[in-house]
Amino acid sequence: MVLFSGATQSVCGSASSATGPFYCPADRTVYIDLSFFEEMKSQLNAGGDFAYAYVIAHEVGHHVQHLLGTLGKVQQQQQQMSEKDRNQMNVRLELQADFYAGIWAYYDNKNFNSIEDGDIEEGLNAATQIGDDRLQMQSQGYVVPDAFNHGTSAQRTRWLKKGLESGNLSQGDTFSVDYSQL
Repeated sequence: MVLFSGATQSVCGSASSATGPFYCPADRTVYIDLSFFEEMKSQLNAGGDFAYAYVIAHEVGHHVQHLLGTLGKVQQQQQQMSEKDRNQMNVRLELQADFYAGIWAYYDNKNFNSIEDGDIEEGLNAATQIGDDRLQMQSQGYVVPDAFNHGTSAQRTRWLKKGLESGNLSQGDTFSVDYSQL
């Protein structure tokens, strides 16, 4: 894991604070832009320790996808897809990473009794605030579903909550579900 503020270099290319947190499969590293947490708090109204932990766990979820081979398979499939289909496949990846973040929280709480009052609400609020529909509406005043690449607020909260409540990895298959049912 690389913590940065402002800008950094990765094998996947350079990143600035505009990039936010990301996972680079080429070097198997999670890059966390610390200034993103301030942006979450001040601009997205999504602050709090659990909200920040959710973002980190989501990025680590991409590493889990890499280890399981999911990331590579999806990236290979995306090479033969239209932009709309690539975006939809990316939404599936992102929602699964949200689910994995929920799984992490489930087991962290089970093992360490770590979830405090208000934590779940912080995480669900963060998922809501960073949904593609909300971000697009905020930035451009309208929503373009075909351009989504992370999922709607409702989808993101649903999959995070599913992981939080189930603790069952087998329930995180976002690829077999009809896209309209995600």
